[in-house]
Amino acid sequence: MTTESHSPAGTEEPAFGPPPGCPAHGIGPGDPPGGLRRLYGPGAEDLDALYEKLRAEHGAVAPVLLHNDVPIWVVLGHAENLHMVSTPAHYARDSRLWTAVRDGTAGADHPLAPHIAWQPICSHAEGDEHLRLRGAVTGAMSTIDFRSLRRYINRATQRLVNAFCPLGKADLVGQFAEHLPMSVLCEIIGMPEDYNDRMVHATRDLLKGTDTAIASNEYVMGLLTQHTLRRRAEPEDDFTSHLINHPARLTDDEVAQHLRLVLLAAYEATANLIANVLRMLLTDPRFRAQLNGGQMTVPEAVEQSLWNEPPFSAVLGYFAKQETELGGQRIRKGDGLLFGIAPGNVDPRIRPDLAASMQGNRSHLAFGGGPHECPGQDIGRAIADVGVDALLLRLPDVELDCDESDLRWRSTMSSRHLVDLPVRFEPKPTQDVMQRPAVRALPPQRSHWQVTTDSTEPAVPAPQPTAPEPAPVTPPAGRLGAWQRLLRWWRGY
Repeated sequence: MTTESHSPAGTEEPAFGPPPGCPAHGIGPGDPPGGLRRLYGPGAEDLDALYEKLRAEHGAVAPVLLHNDVPIWVVLGHAENLHMVSTPAHYARDSRLWTAVRDGTAGADHPLAPHIAWQPICSHAEGDEHLRLRGAVTGAMSTIDFRSLRRYINRATQRLVNAFCPLGKADLVGQFAEHLPMSVLCEIIGMPEDYNDRMVHATRDLLKGTDTAIASNEYVMGLLTQHTLRRRAEPEDDFTSHLINHPARLTDDEVAQHLRLVLLAAYEATANLIANVLRMLLTDPRFRAQLNGGQMTVPEAVEQSLWNEPPFSAVLGYFAKQETELGGQRIRKGDGLLFGIAPGNVDPRIRPDLAASMQGNRSHLAFGGGPHECPGQDIGRAIADVGVDALLLRLPDVELDCDESDLRWRSTMSSRHLVDLPVRFEPKPTQDVMQRPAVRALPPQRSHWQVTTDSTEPAVPAPQPTAPEPAPVTPPAGRLGAWQRLLRWWRGY
């Protein structure tokens, strides 16, 4: 696999100049689009197809327009994305560096302001501040007991399945995929009493950017702030308490903001992941057959889904700290770049055949990379692995209850997720969630085994053959050799 040069501009090899109308020319919201393609509105309904058009037109890095025609680069190549996220000397997550933020074209009134606005959290920090905040998050996560977590995920799955298994039908998005991650995350954070339908709906609502998103965000942040104050006064053995007591000494606001970061990122990603894995298994007979036949495990199916349908399709964003070059494009200081997860995962340079299995390959971009790689990816994997496996064990005959073409999707620039996933199955009785699996008693054993059952009389044991008496050893004529003398001595002759 060959990769493009990523050398900074001004080295021996001159970088290519920007095409007309690209972000390096600084198009403003009132200027003509300059022939650039928009990632929103008419023409952007199918972003996967749009990304491929951009790849054909511009290569691994393409100029595009965000809402209000704010210019930005979208990184389409796998190698280019990895280079960007792994080179903090050239690219940062601090949106205050972005020219569009500095000149106000991507200000507080921008439709994507919640994604753009800088916050005092580890995913936006750099240098020593990033190390301090990130160290607190990873330190608190290191205290999670994954054996206990997996048991809790299984119990939470059983509770959710119990709610619909007697009915013989369900929506595995609205009744399962959207609820299981929230239940588990509330348990990890230490606030299981706050898990309910309103928490699920508020979290999903604020991520959609609806008219009620601000109110939903205030509701979630209010719960997280109250929980932070409660754990500050009465610490327990949970993620929040370990985050508070970490030597980094986070403030209450920093703790609450990082709880929000963990909750939102892990919830949205895992809900989408579970829905995508279930859809793949229900609509593609190959995967279902491989899973049933033992050629594929649920964790392997999860990894395949992370390649084909990553939970986040793009992340906004990274920002150039200096002039540089990426994928043959001249990147100016202050330019913004979209981390293109979905297009990077289907880069033809690393996946010339998209139908080929990616089993055993974890080099996808679903969890990012570099200093800002997702610290909670093992939690998301555990929820999906255990949850999907437990669901299929309870409902082995589950089938899609509609034509695949009738499935509906809700897409944004950052993610694409199923609206619903209707299924049917034979009604099943509920199970005791807390009941531990019992070992079946050994069936009664027959004392005498026989080949046929014609006679009820016990078979008479056949006489055992007796070993023949050893023949006496007579000394051979003549002088015995050393080995023969030793053998005779050993036998007592």
